[in-house]
Amino acid sequence: MELRHLRYFVVLGRELHFAKAADKLFITQPALSKQIQQLEDEMSVKLFERTKRNVKLTEAGRYLLDESQYILNHLEQVVEATQRKAEGEEGEVRIGFVGSAMQNIIPDLLERLNVKYPSIHTSLQELNNKDQLDNLLHDKLDIAFVRLESVPRELEKKVVFEDSFSLVVSKEHPIVSSNFESLKQFQREKFILFSNDYSQEYYDNIMSIFTDHGFQPKVSHRSVQANSIFRLVEKQLGVAIVPSAMQDGVNLDIEFISLAHLRQRTQLMAVWHKKNRNEALVKFLGLMDKN
Repeated sequence: MELRHLRYFVVLGRELHFAKAADKLFITQPALSKQIQQLEDEMSVKLFERTKRNVKLTEAGRYLLDESQYILNHLEQVVEATQRKAEGEEGEVRIGFVGSAMQNIIPDLLERLNVKYPSIHTSLQELNNKDQLDNLLHDKLDIAFVRLESVPRELEKKVVFEDSFSLVVSKEHPIVSSNFESLKQFQREKFILFSNDYSQEYYDNIMSIFTDHGFQPKVSHRSVQANSIFRLVEKQLGVAIVPSAMQDGVNLDIEFISLAHLRQRTQLMAVWHKKNRNEALVKFLGLMDKN
């Protein structure tokens, strides 16, 4: 088996269409078919179910696709790390995060990293929780900062910050901090919330706030981006509930009303793969332990 077999297999496994996969690989369709047949013969396993109209992965094919994506991503990371070593650098940490982590966690960690390990580089990607976990499992990220309570068993986790919630209203709203009494004052309002695609557990936590106050919210908009939510609130299209830390650095005509008296809290967790062998990550985690 050669690496090209896995690369061809991964592209076909994603496209499930020989002609489209061949185009992406810049080879002919018969050549791709031959490479896949060689892989199946060598492994003595059928990877695809083929009909005149459809191409589907077998159960073995689905497993190999998942593992092959990890292998190829890991190989790419190893090559890059080797090149950095040759240039006298200590490596790279690939960091994923939800927006609120950039308010008070990641900048501090990056500052410490730069002081202690100036030759370690970082790459940053703002992603939703689901995509971060998927990228960790396929070795596209070294560490993720997510708002979840449970993660796959292959991953380690550490709570790095616990936060209360705040109600976000336009500065033109008749109810602001000075005359706020209870969330019940907003039971006829439209709410703009983070989508459950952001995190089902987070969404359920928010909904429990409304349950405790005896009403179900009228949800007018859902988003996975905090800035989108804040912009909609500023335009008086609704009000929102977000982690309190998100107010840092916001320069819009909105006001944050603290809900710290409520029982609900939200946790920001750092998550990484148990089998990750990136030496730069180990050093990064050491800094995080001092947080």
